[in-house]
Amino acid sequence: MPFVGEVIVALVIFLGLCGVVVPVLPGLSLIFVAIGVWAFVVGGAGWLVFAVAAALLGVSAIVKYVFANKSMKDSGVPGRTVVLGGLLGIVGFFVIPVVGLPIGFVLGAFLAEWARLKSIEAGWRGAIAATKAAGLAIVIELAGALLAASLWLGAAFAF
Repeated sequence: MPFVGEVIVALVIFLGLCGVVVPVLPGLSLIFVAIGVWAFVVGGAGWLVFAVAAALLGVSAIVKYVFANKSMKDSGVPGRTVVLGGLLGIVGFFVIPVVGLPIGFVLGAFLAEWARLKSIEAGWRGAIAATKAAGLAIVIELAGALLAASLWLGAAFAF
């Protein structure tokens, strides 16, 4: 692949990594497509790199949901709390760019739990549990994305 192509793939992978950390962009999908395009152009062993990267991304996507759901169930927080937190996070992202996302998420989770349990203290406990579960999901997804990106980087230098 020409150097310019490698740089474009690297930029899309970087954008995907940013999308994992700030869940506004489809991070894993961007990384998957970027490595897939690279494998298509490079051919041969590039497809093996793509298959392993796809497996890493897929496993991290599954594992993040399993662990995040377990964390939420262990703390007694329903899934709708995370949904409401996510919706308020999206609103917060546009009201206060970038930092509004986590602020809106925590506020939304707090309000959902406060309304459900009728206690400010319980609302904060639920918001903290939802935030920990979301953070765990991001860390797991980021680990898979970084492994796939590192695999591609090593292969890009090798081919």
